[in-house]
Amino acid sequence: MAFTDEIKDLFENGHHTYLRNVSVDCIIFGFHGSELKVLLLKANYTEGWALPGGFIKLNEDMAASAHRILKQRTNLSDIFLQQFGVFGDANRATQKMNKKILRKYGIQSESSWLFERFITVGYYALVDFEKVDPSSDEFSTSCEWFNVYNLPPLMMDHANLVQEALAYLRMQLNYHPIGHKLLPEKFTMPELQKLYEAILGRKLDRRNFQRKILGVGILKRLEERKEGVAHKSPYYYKFDLRKYQRAAQSGLGFQL
Repeated sequence: MAFTDEIKDLFENGHHTYLRNVSVDCIIFGFHGSELKVLLLKANYTEGWALPGGFIKLNEDMAASAHRILKQRTNLSDIFLQQFGVFGDANRATQKMNKKILRKYGIQSESSWLFERFITVGYYALVDFEKVDPSSDEFSTSCEWFNVYNLPPLMMDHANLVQEALAYLRMQLNYHPIGHKLLPEKFTMPELQKLYEAILGRKLDRRNFQRKILGVGILKRLEERKEGVAHKSPYYYKFDLRKYQRAAQSGLGFQL
């Protein structure tokens, strides 16, 4: 497998640019067709798929590295990003995986910094599915969305990272508002409920959900109704961003 001078330099001299032994992996959530989606890369050095990830530059904040990686994969700049965990099990198999990568690219030397053990910091991101322009990188052949409940085989411990990110997101539902980055500017109450159901993985009572979400006071009902639906046309809503941000900082405190 051929490799560019840029890739070769990363393998051999990347430790002069990036922190050793620490990486960042990003779980990018989007919502589309009543499904919670995750953006994955098809790695060209293994049979499985992978999370978008990368290394932290020596002069770069950790969150800044995650934003940089996310922009490369989604072509978006304004992204909600939250750190949710650090993964450092001794059996993460990063050394074995990196050795396979280097040999795929024709590099046999085991003196590369990539043969060292790595821990990874997990971030999850919430994005507007319709605004994302998925882009692969030099280590992948494609970048695609998958239903979070029907994922393809993932490399290393990436399946565990996705489950941990989903568990953290579910926990956040009881304390912070959700939807601003996942839904379009205007949406119906059924669409908002479907988002919560997709994240929770279960059905919610319509009346109970509507009562609780309206009681938080972060929604503005518009005069416009959605057209072309089988039943009574629902009103459109939008988030009151000032109250939304206040609730995001102070918390909500309700159970669904």
